[in-house]
Amino acid sequence: MRTIMARDITRAVKMAVIKANTVLPPDIIEAIKGAYERESVALARRVLGIMLENAELAQSEEMALCQDTGMVVVHVGMGQDLHIKGSLEQAVNQGIREGYREGHFRASVVGDPIRRENTGDNTPAIIHLELVQGSSFTLTVFPKGAGSENMGLVGMLKPGAGQQGVIDFVVEAVKKAGGKPCPPLVVGVGVGGNLETAPILAKKALMRPLDNSGPNQEFENAILQRINETGIGPQGLGGDTTALGVNLEVYATHIASLPVAVNLGCHSTRRYTVEL
Repeated sequence: MRTIMARDITRAVKMAVIKANTVLPPDIIEAIKGAYERESVALARRVLGIMLENAELAQSEEMALCQDTGMVVVHVGMGQDLHIKGSLEQAVNQGIREGYREGHFRASVVGDPIRRENTGDNTPAIIHLELVQGSSFTLTVFPKGAGSENMGLVGMLKPGAGQQGVIDFVVEAVKKAGGKPCPPLVVGVGVGGNLETAPILAKKALMRPLDNSGPNQEFENAILQRINETGIGPQGLGGDTTALGVNLEVYATHIASLPVAVNLGCHSTRRYTVEL
C-alpha cells in the first residue's frame, strides 16, 4: 500500500490555488480566442479582447484573475490502496490558508451563514472525495466566485419532459441570470440521480476542460446553440457569445424523477489539477 504524507498534500494545494487564481486554463483561453474571432458585434468583440488581456496580465504579473478569488472546491480522486499519513481535510485547508496568504488573495469565506463572520483565511474548503481503484491521488482545486455560483438552479422535472425539457430548463436558467454571472459562460449541467446528486454532477461537469469531450457532445452542442441564440453576450452587453461551452454529466435516476441542475462558470472559470 502506497503512503503519502499530509504535508505533501498541503504543499500541492498551496501551489494549486495560486496557479488556479492567476493562470486561466488553456482550454478557456482558446475558447475566448475562438469567440473573439467569430464575434460579429463590435462591443462584444472588444469585451472579449479585454478578457484576454486581463488573463495575460494576471499570469505575467502573478496577480488574481478576478477580485473574487472564490470559495475553493476541491475534488479528490483517491485510490483505495492509498494511505494518507495525517488528515486530508486539515492538509487541504492548510494549503488553502498558505496559498491565499502568499498570493494576497481575498478571504471570501464566512464561518457561519447567519452570523457572517469572515474566517480570515478563505477556509474551510468544500471537499468532494471520490474513491477509485489503485493507489493514485489526484486533486483539482476550483475557486468558485459567488457571482456565478449564486445563479445556479435545480429543478425536479417531470420524466416526460425529456431532452427538450432539459434544454429549455438550462436555457431559461441562463436567461434568468443575464449578465450577473459574467458571461461568456461555461455551463455545467447535471442530469439524474436525485435532489443532491444533480448539483454535484453539474459542478463535476463544470470542472471538466472544454476540450475534453464526453459521451453527450451532441446534447451539449444543442444546449450551447440555444444559449448563444439568446444574444445576452459578453458581460450581458449583447453579442453572439453568451457561453463558451456546455459540459453535461448524467447518472441513473428513479422512474418518476428527472432532476436537473445548472451550475454556471464565469469567463474566468479557474481550475488546477495536481497528481501526487
